[in-house]
Amino acid sequence: MVERVVIIGSGPAGHTAAIYAARANLQPLMFEGFAAGGTPGGQLMTTTEVENYPGFPQGVDGQALMAAFREQSVRFGTRILTEDVTQADLSQPPFTVTSGQQMVHAQALIIATGATAKRLHLPSEPRLWHQGMSACAVCDGALPIFRNKPLVVVGGGDSAAEEALYLTKFASKVYLVHRREALRASKIMQERVLKHPKIELVWNTVVLDVLGQEAVSGVRVQDVRTQQQRELACGGVFYALGHQPNTALFKGQLDLSPEDYILTKPGSTYTSVPGVFACGDVQDKRYRQAITAAGSGCMAAMDAERWLAEQGVH
Repeated sequence: MVERVVIIGSGPAGHTAAIYAARANLQPLMFEGFAAGGTPGGQLMTTTEVENYPGFPQGVDGQALMAAFREQSVRFGTRILTEDVTQADLSQPPFTVTSGQQMVHAQALIIATGATAKRLHLPSEPRLWHQGMSACAVCDGALPIFRNKPLVVVGGGDSAAEEALYLTKFASKVYLVHRREALRASKIMQERVLKHPKIELVWNTVVLDVLGQEAVSGVRVQDVRTQQQRELACGGVFYALGHQPNTALFKGQLDLSPEDYILTKPGSTYTSVPGVFACGDVQDKRYRQAITAAGSGCMAAMDAERWLAEQGVH
């Protein structure tokens, strides 16, 4: 059997695409996978509280939000397989998608596999992640646990500079820890960071571990030149090390950016292969928010519906 639309991924982008595709009577089939450390649902499954998603004035638990997404997808008829896709053949339509259990064919394919925030894999991460440790200042920085406390940002690129500047709105002080003696950020971002009275640059330094039992209380750092160690008291640590888009399945089949994000045609979700669409963080290295992922999921479903109609599939 050939499916009209197959969706790979189950974050906000994937489920929004599923809702729109199902309402268009395209009967989508979703592979929800085992992302985010063993559970479907994308990066929000590891977020305790989401305060910036519209419609939830008091905030909402990340897992509860994704459960609502999934319930709505199923309500409109989306069929969901809790399986990882292991292979995808995009050489010609119908496209072939293979998991450990089965092989399906798709007239249109929507890729919503997301991206994974890079981590340092410190000993304290399993204990303190989302207990004061985060990879998204815009998502979490305004939470009460971070207000009026010294905070640490790890990184040296534009993302690190942007996150450090953003956190100055809430923190008493921001330490920007970078392993080199010069930032990789653009010149204008460097100037803003260097001039900001709340930001202290900690050069030539790496984080060895994050301190605290139930919440972050500080970081242990080491100077890479002298090997001298010291501790910085803080109430939160934010990684700004970049993201790795989950595109390994599609290398050599789709046009990717130098950072391995799927390239889409401006103003659309069309990829370099007709009939294949990409939405959410797998193609968005700039915004990386649940709301923008959901919006692009809507676009992908509408693009797929129009493309299928042009092929005579109704």
